[in-house]
Amino acid sequence: MQKFNKLLCSVFTCTFFLNVLAPANSTEREVKVYSGRHYNTDREVYKKFAQETGIKVRLIEAAGISLIERLKREGKNSQADLILLVDAARITNASKAGLLQKIESSSLEKDVPVGLKDPGKEWYALTRRVRVMVANPKVVDINKIKDYTDLADPSLKGKVCLRNRKSPYNQSLVANQIVNKGEDATKTWLKGMISNVSQPFFPGDISIVRAVSKKKCGVGIVNHYYVARMLAGINGRRDTLYAKKTSVITPNPAHINISAGGVAKYATNKAEAIKLLEFLASPEGSKGLAAPTFEHPLKEVNQNQIVKNFGKFTADKVSVEDLGSNNSMAIKIMKEAGWE
Repeated sequence: MQKFNKLLCSVFTCTFFLNVLAPANSTEREVKVYSGRHYNTDREVYKKFAQETGIKVRLIEAAGISLIERLKREGKNSQADLILLVDAARITNASKAGLLQKIESSSLEKDVPVGLKDPGKEWYALTRRVRVMVANPKVVDINKIKDYTDLADPSLKGKVCLRNRKSPYNQSLVANQIVNKGEDATKTWLKGMISNVSQPFFPGDISIVRAVSKKKCGVGIVNHYYVARMLAGINGRRDTLYAKKTSVITPNPAHINISAGGVAKYATNKAEAIKLLEFLASPEGSKGLAAPTFEHPLKEVNQNQIVKNFGKFTADKVSVEDLGSNNSMAIKIMKEAGWE
């Protein structure tokens, strides 16, 4: 097991291996986690699980795409027991690729709401993220922006900035619109919104907030917790000042994305993996993951005042499964619309 104490880096990813209360001998129970979440605060949740159950957690963190490719390469030789990924497309793609296995758990069925879990019982949501708009009131009239579709209005010509097409968050947003409004209406929306983009497409959500703050554009689309983290000073004082110059606009209803987990197909510690997944999806575990990262737990809203200041939100009725099944179509029409 010594390999789990090394730092491995490549051109594409840097994966570190963390023992949470490493077992004193080989007879003790453990679970190996491949995680696409990258928050130090998650480790506190793992430690609590280890303390309560005696099951030791070994953690490997890397970008979601890297983890999926790694699982494919490793095949039956994979050491993964539990897989955690962010975004609907990534967890559903992992399922389609045969990287997960069906599990039976009454507590998971009880704790995870309908629409946030796989009907085939291969994955379950753990936290929720709201895709919001961030705007500069000195550049655009925020009272005229209420929905994602408003970003196609000709009055916003040259004032819209977007993250690039490769972002799974944007792919899921477009998949969401396909389900809600149909393919033709979504194509029309994309054509209008992309025609309003004058800046190059950005690599991340934080860079969108910065650009809006600096008046390089007037409005963009981001996950709510990025703004919250900036306002809380997680990224430093300069980003806090940037975020304070913007307004968060939450559509009603809003598109909801997730982080989720599933048991690896070739898990050697299946019972332990299920137990950890149950803990993470429980009210205590979901809140433990979501509260410090400014995400929302599965069944309540984040009580941090910064997030509460964004206002209440109502989730639309699109299931995570629908987001995943429409991902390919979303990518296709995004490309056709010129979303780079």
